[in-house]
Amino acid sequence: MADQEGGDLVSQLVDSVREISGLPECRNAVKKMYGNLMRRVKLLSPLFEELKDNEQQLDDADLKGLQALKIALNLALEVLKSVNDGSKIYQALQIEKTAGKFHAVTTEIEEALSQIHYERLNLSEEVHEQIELVHVQFKRAKGRMDSFDLQLQRDLAMVNTRDEPDLETIKRLSEKLHLTTVSDLQRESNAIHDMMRATDGCAEDECIEMLSFLLKEIKGCVMLGNPEVDMEEGEKSVMRHRSPVIPDDFRCPISLELMKDPVIVSTGQTYERASIQKWLDAGHKTCPKTQQTLLHTALTPNYVLKSLIALWCDSNGVELPKSNNKAGRSGSECDRTVIGSLLQKLVIGDSDEQRSAAGELRLLAKRNADNRVCIAEAGAIPLLVELLSSRDGRTQEHAVTALLNLSINETNKGIIVSVGAIPEIVDVLKNGSTEARENAAATLFSLSVVDENKVAIGAAGAIPPLIDLLQEGTPRGKKDAATAIFNLCIYQGNKVRAVRAGIVPPLMRLLKDASGGMMDEALAILAILASHHEGKMAIAEADPMEVLVEVIRSGSARNRENGSAVLWSLCAGDVRLLKIVKELGAEEVLKELSENGTDRAKRKAGSVLELLQRIESVEPTTVVG
Repeated sequence: MADQEGGDLVSQLVDSVREISGLPECRNAVKKMYGNLMRRVKLLSPLFEELKDNEQQLDDADLKGLQALKIALNLALEVLKSVNDGSKIYQALQIEKTAGKFHAVTTEIEEALSQIHYERLNLSEEVHEQIELVHVQFKRAKGRMDSFDLQLQRDLAMVNTRDEPDLETIKRLSEKLHLTTVSDLQRESNAIHDMMRATDGCAEDECIEMLSFLLKEIKGCVMLGNPEVDMEEGEKSVMRHRSPVIPDDFRCPISLELMKDPVIVSTGQTYERASIQKWLDAGHKTCPKTQQTLLHTALTPNYVLKSLIALWCDSNGVELPKSNNKAGRSGSECDRTVIGSLLQKLVIGDSDEQRSAAGELRLLAKRNADNRVCIAEAGAIPLLVELLSSRDGRTQEHAVTALLNLSINETNKGIIVSVGAIPEIVDVLKNGSTEARENAAATLFSLSVVDENKVAIGAAGAIPPLIDLLQEGTPRGKKDAATAIFNLCIYQGNKVRAVRAGIVPPLMRLLKDASGGMMDEALAILAILASHHEGKMAIAEADPMEVLVEVIRSGSARNRENGSAVLWSLCAGDVRLLKIVKELGAEEVLKELSENGTDRAKRKAGSVLELLQRIESVEPTTVVG
């Protein structure tokens, strides 16, 4: 290849495909996605090999495409490696999140391929046809997510809702997860422990508890199916006498003993409850390990570590320490039995039972904070998300409203997002009944409190249907839509999405219709959109100056503040709009606001007045002859 840069790039692409092709076979829940991506990437090899052999000069556009392809293949390699290592149970529990990663990689590869002009390259007819076919495959895969093993998902949900899952379910999970031998189980146990060490114990409590529980159940099933393994009982006895070394992170930093009731203090360190309580009772206000001052003395149970300690004890033949702590959630025990029964109806009930169970969970989640925690811990969230696609409108309403009530709890927000609920909620927002759409909007608002969720919700296409609801909904629905849009538009990328989806005209209509009761919300959204160039241009095109000046003249303190913010954004650098403001007699209004408004309103009004003074000083004096 005449061009050195192009030659190096093609060689790197050849190496990338070879490295991906050399990865081992995947033996976990994402086997299908793993195999599909690897197969498609391998089919790119002839293109790179032929480009390398031809030593053809590439133009800038093709080089750019190949560079993008290199980045995408590096990402593919990273994703493929990550899912082939670690805990198989964890991969199964996180399969929707992993599917999202595969889809993102597929999209990047397809978009990079779109930049390459195959017809201009000196390719053989066979290679040209193959690459076009591969590109079509990537394009088709980009348009849809890989399907999951539905039986595996049902079995996981079933296990999550029963104290003692049936043996057939556990046996299927053992086979589907390729955990069928003692050595498989030992590797899985080590992988879970390594994962927790790598994250410093920061994984989700519910997830780790489920990991521990499933591993224990599958281990029991494997032992039952392999009678000869019972011979290892003597081995376990030997292990007990060996006194295995306790991992450092399982020991209390104060007593140095294996913890039986680990709790977390405000610095994030974990101690045995009795030891740290004794330290606090002695009047100490610092963390024993870090010497940092404790912000508070509340002790939070470390369920993740407790589950791992139980798993380690079971694997090493060590008797699990008995905790004397009898503290627990009060007032929820009576509801736990009810919740368990309702979840069973969600899993195996008919449509009427599912509708009724979702409705009862909706009410329980609304009732109190303890119920919200218990319902989530029981594993209801993935089941409720599944019901969002129900053809029964009332079931769908109950499911989305239950998720709304559960999302009040901060931990539950993370669970709802992690099980892939956002696209399903957006679908309800688009196609559900009026009540379902409104509660879907409220749920998205609740989830969008977390900054990273703002990006995901916007990317899932939530903003256009929120704009529709803003125009068509009941008064409550319009409020829900407006608050969700406002919160989403705090993220810069969503401002562009909202503007391009046509939000400005309906906002202007709401602003001009004082009787509609939406002026506050419309102005708040306009103020946040006006800080973006595209938002500013779209607002300016809607002839807003007269209504903005009127708002500043007679509106509430908050509306005068937002009105002046919009006015300043529009007028900065636009002499034409400044002249319109002047013609509308806004100077007196702005002077009054700069003296009597809120601090922010005073600043914005003062800034607009300065701009008006500048254009006065540069305007030519008219000479009368």
